[in-house]
Amino acid sequence: MKTEFKTLIFAISLASLTACNANSKNRTQDLAIPETVIKTTLKAEKPEIKVALLLDTSNSMDGLIDQAKAQLWKIVNELSYAKCEDQSPNLKIALYEYGNDNLNADEGYLRQVIAFSDDLDEISKSLFSLTTNGGNEYCGKVINTALHQLEWGNHKEDLKLIFIAGNEPYTQGNVSYKDASTLAHQNDVTVNTIFCGDYNQGIATKWKDGADLTHGNYMAINHNQATVHVASPYDDKILELNEKLNKTYVAYGSAGSAKMEMQAEQDYNARSYNKANAVSRTVSKSSRLYKNSSWDLVDAEKEDGFSYDDLKESELPEELKGKSKSEIKTYVEEKAKMRKKLQDDIAALNLNRRNYIAKQSKDPNNGLESAMIKALKSQAEQKNYKWE
Repeated sequence: MKTEFKTLIFAISLASLTACNANSKNRTQDLAIPETVIKTTLKAEKPEIKVALLLDTSNSMDGLIDQAKAQLWKIVNELSYAKCEDQSPNLKIALYEYGNDNLNADEGYLRQVIAFSDDLDEISKSLFSLTTNGGNEYCGKVINTALHQLEWGNHKEDLKLIFIAGNEPYTQGNVSYKDASTLAHQNDVTVNTIFCGDYNQGIATKWKDGADLTHGNYMAINHNQATVHVASPYDDKILELNEKLNKTYVAYGSAGSAKMEMQAEQDYNARSYNKANAVSRTVSKSSRLYKNSSWDLVDAEKEDGFSYDDLKESELPEELKGKSKSEIKTYVEEKAKMRKKLQDDIAALNLNRRNYIAKQSKDPNNGLESAMIKALKSQAEQKNYKWE
């Protein structure tokens, strides 16, 4: 009888852990039970914020796509400040487009542009690939497809969100938005709806109902509003540090050079909107969320299972060909130190920049960025996420 009681207390103690600290870190926990102490080791597994962005790319949505391109880095930066217990959650973003006549009619005029990825350059490239064309917008269909195609996982501490934006009735198509919402709710996925137009019109066309069914946020935005980028006295210095930051990357492998070119291309795309937007991207590149272990030796060296013994001469950049393993390791370590110093300098400048912008920004923003961040924070707080 006593053994059964101890087992019951042990089970209750584990179940009482909150969403954020359930898998937050490696630690040995003492569960005190009369006459005995059971030591348990909880597995280290970082929580994840998974965001699926479903964008209407019909003719009238040029402004929405433009906002997404211009505001991506601000959203990423805001998410980089999130904390779950004492852990910094990973971020994965997926992108779908729907409502475009150029897309396959049999598949519901929708397309997975990119599956869940933490490659921020690839995500940026995907956004900049979007173009608009008139079409049929099937909200239920694209939500249902994203739920089935994407790897959402079943970790309770993960924050799993869909953001769907458009301006046609939410009820269109042969897949009921109510059925799609039920499926989302069953899988702990919250659907947030962003109506591009009048707030009351969005309610009348069921966009609010679509959000309510999964306890998500309903928001209406002016999708044709130009993104306001506030310049700061710190921008030029941050962009100067970005140039130095790029030089700390050590491209290797078959994709190395192409990925390095993509990095430069996304720098250019960000700069094409505004200097301040390029600054936001630099801040993202200096954050923990910008990871390139698939092609950069500095990031790869930090990964479990990496070994300098596995490197092939043919995969190395020219400056490392013919070098010994110890010479390569020393070179990478030096680049890593340089990068850490630059990241710290950018972070310090960005803190001053954020304070400056907060004082300069007076008008409330009702664009995509504002809507997404508001929803993200309110829903993250329900799982004990906090912001630094």
